[in-house]
Amino acid sequence: MRVLLAEDEPRIAADVAAALKASGMAVDVVKDGEDAWFAGDVENYDAAILDLGLPKLDGLTVLKRWRANGRRFPVLILTARGMWTERVEGINAGADDYLPKPFEMEELLARLRAILRRSTGQAAPVLRSGPLLLDTLQMRVSVRGAPVSLSPLEYRLLTYLMHHGGRVVAPTELAEHLYDSGNDRDPNTIEVIVARLRRKLGSDIIETRRGFGYVVADDNH
Repeated sequence: MRVLLAEDEPRIAADVAAALKASGMAVDVVKDGEDAWFAGDVENYDAAILDLGLPKLDGLTVLKRWRANGRRFPVLILTARGMWTERVEGINAGADDYLPKPFEMEELLARLRAILRRSTGQAAPVLRSGPLLLDTLQMRVSVRGAPVSLSPLEYRLLTYLMHHGGRVVAPTELAEHLYDSGNDRDPNTIEVIVARLRRKLGSDIIETRRGFGYVVADDNH
């Protein structure tokens, strides 16, 4: 899963980015509203964490522009502003959740995971596909009760497929959501990662649809 973090306070940005990466996510960090608006408008993110008090262009304007342009990824607002009217304005502009500063990192991660689940129609933090279980809270994967150790790339790819269980996902889409903007997003590497996952999880977990992409069965509904 790939997240855009728009935060102009260096310490907060560094701490949140580190926590997101430790939770198995790819992260792009921007420091002002103009860069946030542009990144969210041209890149495909699974979610955004957006500070309202950004320089150059305030976060609320950024959010309104995203929504006006049809960008539907979930947005978690961060702000030091405490007035309830501003929280309501943010929600009415298209935000999915709101977290005032200062905040606890675990709460931020919990809220982010929740809006990610809701955006893909998942209700529970544990995702299922046949004998495979993926616990998004503990970042643990098991097959028939046996734990499976995955690399960060393998975990991100499997998480994306399971969040979109039952839908065929093209290699180009996987590459866009697997890497941050600082990495080469070569769709050809997806086949290599899928092959490694099949060796660890079993050959029948991830199905290939020739010419279209990959799919895992959805047992979460």
